Amino acid sequence: MAQAPIAISCGDPAGIGPDLVLSLPAHLPGAPLVALGDLQVLAARRQQLGLAVRLVPWLPGQPLPDEGLAVCDCPAGVHVRPGHADPRTAIGTLTLLDRAIDGCLDGTYAAMVTAPLAKSVICDGADPAFTGHTEYLAARSNTPRVVMMLAAGTLRVALATTHLPLRQVADAISGAELTTTLRILHHDLQQRFAIHAPRILVLGLNPHAGESGHLGREEIDIIQPALEALRREGLLLTGPLPADTAFTPRHLEGHDAVLAMYHDQGLPVLKYSGFGEAVNITLGLPFLRTSVDHGTAFDLAGTGKADPGSLLAATRMALTLSGSR
Repeated sequence: MAQAPIAISCGDPAGIGPDLVLSLPAHLPGAPLVALGDLQVLAARRQQLGLAVRLVPWLPGQPLPDEGLAVCDCPAGVHVRPGHADPRTAIGTLTLLDRAIDGCLDGTYAAMVTAPLAKSVICDGADPAFTGHTEYLAARSNTPRVVMMLAAGTLRVALATTHLPLRQVADAISGAELTTTLRILHHDLQQRFAIHAPRILVLGLNPHAGESGHLGREEIDIIQPALEALRREGLLLTGPLPADTAFTPRHLEGHDAVLAMYHDQGLPVLKYSGFGEAVNITLGLPFLRTSVDHGTAFDLAGTGKADPGSLLAATRMALTLSGSR
C-alpha cells in the first residue's frame, strides 16, 4: 500500500504561501505531496513567477502524479490579487484547513504542513474569535491542550505560554499548566522524534531565575515544585535556569529541548540561529503538523523574492517524522 501523502496548506492566497508551495517540486522531486489551495491562484502565480511546474488536479483516493504538483482544489471564492489581503478569502482558507485536518484524522494524509495565513483576514472575513492556526487546529481536532515548539538544526524550543501580552504571562503560568506542557513535550519527543529518554532544560520566568526569590517567587512557588513532581515520575528535567545563560553551549549540551516560559523569551534566540530555516511543530495534536517560522509577507507575493527555506524545512521534517520520505 502506498504511503499517504503530506498535505501542504497554501495559506492565505494573496500572501507568499502559493509562491512557496510552487517551489517544492523542484527541491523535493518525487516526494508524496498534495497542495491544498485554489488551483486558479496557483496557475496564475506560476505564470507570474515564470515557473514550469506542472499542476495536476487531485482528489483523495487517486494516485499521485509521477511528476509535478498534485493540487486538491479549494477555491478562494473571489479573484485574488497577490499582495492584497482580502477578507472575502477567509472562508475558503478555513475550508482548505478543514479538509487538511479531516484528511489527517481519517488517514488520507500522513501529516500536514501549513504555509502562513493572516489572522486579521480570518477575523475580518470569517471568525472574529480566530486567534491563530495552532488554536484552530486544536479546536477542530478536539485537542484540549497543544504545545508550540520551534526547531532549527539541533535546537528545539517549546513554549509554556504563546501569544499573550507580557503583563499576562505570570498569571498564566501555574503548576498544573507546566505539568501538562512538560508531559506533552516529553511524550512527543519520544513518539515523534524517537528520543527514548529526552532531557529538557526549563527556563525560569524572572531575571536570574528569580535570584532566590529577590526578583520574583514564581520559580520557588510554581516552577520548581512542578519540576520536582515530574522528576519523581521519571522525566529528565534541568532547571529552572536563567534565560540569559541557558542558551550557552555548556547548558544546551546533552539536552533535547528547551522549555521557555513565554514567546519572546525563547524564540529570538532560535530565530537568530536559524531564521528562514526554522520549523514550527505543534505538539499534542492527534496528527503531525509542521509550519513555517514567518508570516504572509504580502509585499513579496508574486515577486519571486520569497525565500522557501522555512517551508522546505517544514516539509522535509514532516516527510521524515511521518515516515513518508
